[in-house]
Amino acid sequence: MAEVLSVALLGLGEAGAAIGGDLVAAGARVVGFDPRADASDTVPRAESPEEAVRGADVVLSLNSADAALFAARSAVPALAAGQLYADLNSAGATLKRELAALVESSGALFADVALMAPVAGRGLSTPALVSGAGAELFAQRMGSAGMPVGVVGPEPGQAAVRKLLRSVFMKGLAASVTEALAAASAAGCEDWLREEIAGALSSADGALVERFETGSRKHAARRVHEVEDATALLRELGVEPRISEASAGWLKQLRDEGATE
Repeated sequence: MAEVLSVALLGLGEAGAAIGGDLVAAGARVVGFDPRADASDTVPRAESPEEAVRGADVVLSLNSADAALFAARSAVPALAAGQLYADLNSAGATLKRELAALVESSGALFADVALMAPVAGRGLSTPALVSGAGAELFAQRMGSAGMPVGVVGPEPGQAAVRKLLRSVFMKGLAASVTEALAAASAAGCEDWLREEIAGALSSADGALVERFETGSRKHAARRVHEVEDATALLRELGVEPRISEASAGWLKQLRDEGATE
């Protein structure tokens, strides 16, 4: 960094500790606050949120979504023009916009930051998307410290929307894999299915995404019966077919939509 970056961390859990430690290693001046006595001590601790954020170039809120508003309200009295307040919590666009209005009432800039991979093992190298009035400044300041940042727009919530859309895919995929492996274990072929899943994921590309979308629409009627048979199999194996039932319902909708076109 050309100049020493001053960073305040609100939240010293796993993510805050990892990012804070890497910022210190990168040469930043870091102070953190966390009300929990057992929070990480990887960075110097302030006695209050106000003490932590006062005069900081960048404030990083790394709490849970349900604590994000409380953290911002605690920090606002000590914020001033020229400072950047970045909320890195996994929250929806509505909350991000509420946070932006609150923070910017102090004269500080707000950045809606979406961390796009688990922080554990990555720390400051965790890729991020950012939006809001302070997006460009966040990319400049945190990018200089080593964080890979992509700016997606000037409105708070735009980064959050992208993260949650990705979560539909990633969390849905995780649920599907977990259900399938549970059934495969009951059927005595878990190792085989693990290899099948790993092979499909390792060879995934844009063509596979296209096949998922267009193939599902084109062959919905046939696939309804296949998934219904899979659902029946899971029940026989003693596995609740939550994802399989949802898949059948979605395919039925695609089938019916295709029949009316």
